[in-house]
Amino acid sequence: MSEDTALPERAARPFERHDAFERNGEWFEVTTTRFDGRASAEPAAGRAIAYTVEVRAPMLSAAVEGSVGPAVEDGWFETYERRLEDAPMAVRGELSLSEQRVVEETGDAVAVFGFELENADRAPDVIKAIAEYVEGTYVEGVVPGYDYVPPVSSLLSRAMRTGGGGRDERDTSP
Repeated sequence: MSEDTALPERAARPFERHDAFERNGEWFEVTTTRFDGRASAEPAAGRAIAYTVEVRAPMLSAAVEGSVGPAVEDGWFETYERRLEDAPMAVRGELSLSEQRVVEETGDAVAVFGFELENADRAPDVIKAIAEYVEGTYVEGVVPGYDYVPPVSSLLSRAMRTGGGGRDERDTSP
């Protein structure tokens, strides 16, 4: 980041205090999900801070043993993309997205969300909720009949153990 776009300390502090994030350069990595979730922040107009959230999940073909037909993969991706449009509903309070897209990139389905907040203390909880929503939506949308590989196989196993009702905090597998 250049001097004029350096992250304001009031944006960095809430992430550094939150136990669901670790700093990695300009990114704050989400530590509560199996998928690679991360967020960045930069100054916006007035007191607002612009946040970008990125969550990388494997494409269906990268998550299974064997092959997946193009029609199945395309249908899965389109459904995943549509279902992620509801991500703001996972957040307490109102959240207006300035950006929301899902793209395929090197075997990953990369979900990107952008928004602005003036309350920097609220941002880590919002970003954590979005990243966890993406992971939960992915698990709910897996296509039956395939043998899944990690990390998807462990997510499915955990979902079955907990009855689909949430995280099993005792699960310490990677």
